[in-house]
Amino acid sequence: MSFYVTTPIFYVNAQPHLGHAYTTIVADTAARFHRLNGEETRFQTGTDEHGDKIAEAAAKAGETPQEYADRISALFRNAWPDLDIAPDNFIRTTDPAHKRIVQAILQQVYEQGDIYFSEYEGLYCKGCERFVTEKELVDGLCPDHQKEPERIREQNYFFRMSKYQQWLIDHIKQHPDCVTPERYRNEVLSFLKEPLEDLCISRPTSRLTWGIPLPFDEKFVTYVWFDALINYISGLGYPNDPLFARYWPAAEHIIAKDILKPHAIYWPTMLRAIGVPMYRKLHVHGYWNVNEAKMSKSLGNVVRPGELAAKYGADAVRYFLLREMSFGVDASFSEEALLGRQNADLANDLGNLFARSLAMLKKFAKGAIPAPAADAESPEDNELREAALAMLDEYSRQMEAFAFNRALQAVWEVVSRANKYIVTSEPWVLAKDPAKAPRLHTMLYHLAETLRCIAVTLQPVMPSAAAKMLQALGLTPPCRLADHRCWQVLPPGSELHDPGPLFPRLDKKAMMAADPPAAEAAGRKGKEKSAGAPTMAQPASSELIDFNLFQKLDLRVAEIIAAEPIPKAKRLLRLTVRAPEERTVVAGIAEHYQPEDLVGRQVILVANLKPAKLMGVVSEGMVLAAKEGSRLTLLRPDTSVAAGTPVS
Repeated sequence: MSFYVTTPIFYVNAQPHLGHAYTTIVADTAARFHRLNGEETRFQTGTDEHGDKIAEAAAKAGETPQEYADRISALFRNAWPDLDIAPDNFIRTTDPAHKRIVQAILQQVYEQGDIYFSEYEGLYCKGCERFVTEKELVDGLCPDHQKEPERIREQNYFFRMSKYQQWLIDHIKQHPDCVTPERYRNEVLSFLKEPLEDLCISRPTSRLTWGIPLPFDEKFVTYVWFDALINYISGLGYPNDPLFARYWPAAEHIIAKDILKPHAIYWPTMLRAIGVPMYRKLHVHGYWNVNEAKMSKSLGNVVRPGELAAKYGADAVRYFLLREMSFGVDASFSEEALLGRQNADLANDLGNLFARSLAMLKKFAKGAIPAPAADAESPEDNELREAALAMLDEYSRQMEAFAFNRALQAVWEVVSRANKYIVTSEPWVLAKDPAKAPRLHTMLYHLAETLRCIAVTLQPVMPSAAAKMLQALGLTPPCRLADHRCWQVLPPGSELHDPGPLFPRLDKKAMMAADPPAAEAAGRKGKEKSAGAPTMAQPASSELIDFNLFQKLDLRVAEIIAAEPIPKAKRLLRLTVRAPEERTVVAGIAEHYQPEDLVGRQVILVANLKPAKLMGVVSEGMVLAAKEGSRLTLLRPDTSVAAGTPVS
């Protein structure tokens, strides 16, 4: 089976930023995961270099368009190694081979009658580099660029996109997972309910010369989207290169939600017109906000990935971005949140687990994998083994579904379980009694096997750190997942190695005092307040309260049995909880959790809070959360307990 993953080719009117980095890290992670599954895999990214905005930016920089494109394209190409991103192909739309393929496709579509010449008058958004409809505008402005479009009347060539509208509707309905997450598939189908206009695919050379000339009329150049989208097959050498036969239509495109329409409507109809099968999937992710404000050059809060990697390391940046964003939903970036993940998840949880485990193996097993004894196993060993193996399956399911945050959550549940296993097993006590050596070695073997399972799963996410972990256990990366879906892989007697410090704990004050990767304070200008949202974790207060006052709080463990958004409330979710009776709670967590992720989760409930009406919904309590930077984490018990259990 083949897997072909692509990012959009990034427009060279700006330098690489956090959004570009996230898309490309996702593609790289998906490619690494599928390779570890034994699939033939190809990963392509690149740059889009034609159009109005490039010509304008080049003129402002005092360069020719080609000089400007060469310089900015190099910034993208050089940014990715710093983040351990390794594409198989980096394509540019100024590549001669790409130009030839675009012109050949244009000629084919023209000759079959799907391109025609006509006069058109419409609203043109220079930022989008396309004509927009009145329905797309918000208060007369382009919603993406906040500018009023210009009315243009000119003669151009048009692609008969409307001819393929019904085919596209039928295809999406027959293949419901071809656009994911589901909300974006529904958005595309909603758009297709209206008659589809034909697509203007040219610009007259009297207005723009920086583009690929139409092969049938050199007085016009190709519209940037018709040129750019073809990169996905020109990068495979369409139509005759063996790469094309090997990897198409096994294509999965990754994009941000602002370019949904070109990828979900323009591109499929273009493919249909030239007789090429539809791509397999289109994965659509949300935006990254900085301190809850949209990234913007005018706000001065654009985050540069190279600066992040230099300050925190590629592994920490990759982990943070994949763990923090629920794919398809907007997420917030802040340095405090990144530091929180680095110190809590990586240093305290994972780093500490590896360090203390290897130290015990060195001290109690002479630095080698000990031999387990079947008659010395305990129920705790079996529970840890079953949890680790179940995690491998859950991890794979979530990675396949592009639910990277859930995949990592499953891994960290095993990390947490392994840390507790050490505490309950007390190997330092066992080591004092020579008669208990079989039990000690069995316990240490289960711990080493759990480390192996964890390290194998982290290869796509944190390639450098995972390689060090595997090498420390005497394994040679990369390790295929199929070879590690079982127990007792590590041969007893194999030598262990010191990986060095994996994730040092960082001093928050020192890191925040260092040069930041963005002027984050500017991002706070756009911060919204969640008035009355009953899940806000408040800053610690110095005011002391009487114990009798604390006793008045009815704190209970509750189980979430249903969760859904509240219309017109961006931050609020309506939760149905059992504690043990059922009640409704409104929680301000919509930007941190997806409703489907919450069902079955246990939380801590303030059960005797006076009911309050929020957005028309009566809330009968409050769930508790910890707030670190911009990140909210729901509080829950260490182990599952009965709903309604008091918290004291």
